[in-house]
Amino acid sequence: MNQPVMSYKFPAVLAALLLTACNAQPAEEPPLAGAALGGDFTLTGEDGTPVSWNDFDGQYRIIYFGYAFCPDICPTDVQRAMAGLKRFEADQPELGARIQPLFVSVDPERDTPEVLTEFTDAFHPRLIGMTGDVETLKEVAKTFATTFSRGETTEGGGYLMNHYGYTYLFGPEGEPIAMLPTDQGPEAVQAELAKWVR
Repeated sequence: MNQPVMSYKFPAVLAALLLTACNAQPAEEPPLAGAALGGDFTLTGEDGTPVSWNDFDGQYRIIYFGYAFCPDICPTDVQRAMAGLKRFEADQPELGARIQPLFVSVDPERDTPEVLTEFTDAFHPRLIGMTGDVETLKEVAKTFATTFSRGETTEGGGYLMNHYGYTYLFGPEGEPIAMLPTDQGPEAVQAELAKWVR
């Protein structure tokens, strides 16, 4: 006696669909979703031309505030962030190309266009350096929930800049997404990018 084939296949398909529905998880909300963070600005790029935040609308943005003469923290953070980006680009080239890395120098006195270019080129070919006058930089830093100040000048004329070491990831509409875990190394940065860049 022939039995209908569909009577056996249908319950299996239905069970698979129900199992999928039961296991479906709501999309995780980014850690910085809804934060009052970021906004348009215009600074001077490493090539001497104006660079605005809105120039990168439609792209994800990594942004870091620091300075090229920083003896340890800035180069370490930027190196890890850019190494993580390179790993992500190698794994997912199309998505990686949608991320624009940005470096804002809070030390305009020493970070000339030439210095900025040398600094950014050392870490990533697409990393754009920029700076501006101190008052403008303070306004921009405030918009991105960070701050900076100049430390004491030594006998030789050198000085350090006090600043936070946040590495932010923003979305294509300029919305804050997450802070990249540079303290955990390039692999962690790559994983965080893979989590949010779509």
